[in-house]
Amino acid sequence: MRNKYETLKEEFSDNDRVVIFEDGYGVSRSSDYIIYSVEAETIDKVVAEYARATKKHAIVGGQTSCKAPEMAAFERHLPSDVEIVSCHSLHGPNVDPKGQPLALIRHRASQKSFDLVSHILSYLGSKHVHLSAEAHDRITADTQAVTHAAFLSMGTAWRSNNQFPWEITRYVGGIENVKCNITLRIYSNKWHVYAGLAILNPSAKQQIRQYAESVTDLFKLMLGGHKEELEKRVKTAGEAVFTAAGRGGEPLLLSDEVLDRFSLGNVPNQRTPNNHLSLLAMVDCWWKLGIVPYDHMICSTPLFRLWLGVTEYLFRKPGLLDEVITIAIEDNTFRSDDLEFNFAARGWSDCVSFGDFESYRDRFEQIQSYFAPRFPEATRIGNEMIKVLLEKT
Repeated sequence: MRNKYETLKEEFSDNDRVVIFEDGYGVSRSSDYIIYSVEAETIDKVVAEYARATKKHAIVGGQTSCKAPEMAAFERHLPSDVEIVSCHSLHGPNVDPKGQPLALIRHRASQKSFDLVSHILSYLGSKHVHLSAEAHDRITADTQAVTHAAFLSMGTAWRSNNQFPWEITRYVGGIENVKCNITLRIYSNKWHVYAGLAILNPSAKQQIRQYAESVTDLFKLMLGGHKEELEKRVKTAGEAVFTAAGRGGEPLLLSDEVLDRFSLGNVPNQRTPNNHLSLLAMVDCWWKLGIVPYDHMICSTPLFRLWLGVTEYLFRKPGLLDEVITIAIEDNTFRSDDLEFNFAARGWSDCVSFGDFESYRDRFEQIQSYFAPRFPEATRIGNEMIKVLLEKT
């Protein structure tokens, strides 16, 4: 950014290894390896601006969360003698990159150039995963898009009900801790971190739409008191996602001790049973789309592993799942919350389907400002939770 030129020049004046250029032209003209770290929404505009200054035989890549528009921009604007090796760190901005997956995409490059990029990025300490651009977008849609949509919808529902969930005993302890912590963690980041992946990735649109449909379908069964139909649908989905995937005998990703340890509020002596509509809908969505979440564990983000951990915890404990189904039909404690959650899921799906970045930003930032006072504590607890999870996976 040109308005920071003088400030950065002064900051690095004593470091002869860092040269501050006034704009991207100087960077492109002199660099052997260039990374475009911009929002997916603006990647075409930025590449178009600076591509013509790219040094001959340079290597160019990007860090956007959606590779289809990124590769289209590179193909459209970069000179033919420039090589393309892209990347994407599959974790959030507040997570230590060591041991986390880092996607490397050899789109148009020699083995020598690809090896050079691998070597440069190896200093992050991440686990390299080699993918095509198409595979990257499909996997990120499978592991991130619906996960984000679920937590965005929870935050929207709590805001609509004017609730701070950690102050309400029914939202403290166990699975509820993950819901609260990760929702706040997502809203503490920049809106564009999630908007580009959701709006520009065709697979993501379909999956977010299906999640909203699953939420609505299951909520209607609850409202109608259709217990047998609800039970059959929920357990069929669970069978497809967990048992058929061969996870029946595997240890759970999350334990009771881990779930109860990380709370933003005081854990009550007796928990309030919840129908966990958000979790039931997630597994229903995976089932409807034919997604086996364990297939992408090597490329999964910490948030996805937490979300998979709590869904697995619910569905692989038959007694708990039966209780949830009964509560869904017989108990109205969470009914107003579920109604707002249904509206929220459909609202986020519509926003993504319309491709409306400004609407997405407005929705996100309104809810962000509502929860902002608790972000520091939620980030701290979330980091501890993720650390424990990573030790197990």
